[in-house]
Amino acid sequence: MPKIEFTRDEKERIVDQVQRYFEKELDQDLGQFDAEFLLDFFSEKMGPFYYNKGLVDARSVLQNKLEDIDEAIYEIE
Repeated sequence: MPKIEFTRDEKERIVDQVQRYFEKELDQDLGQFDAEFLLDFFSEKMGPFYYNKGLVDARSVLQNKLEDIDEAIYEIE
């Protein structure tokens, strides 16, 4: 699996969301560095699970479409 990388803008938005979550739900201030560190940790450790789930979902959609195409071809034979 390729390493999960975010653009600078994506990373800033995600870090902002992490900081807001900590403030709202946990009543804790989380600094920029800590939020980025946490994002990197979750990306490395949990990212592969989300990535692989996305691949499984994409494979399922593609398989269903291929079955539809196969049926359409069979109908015109």
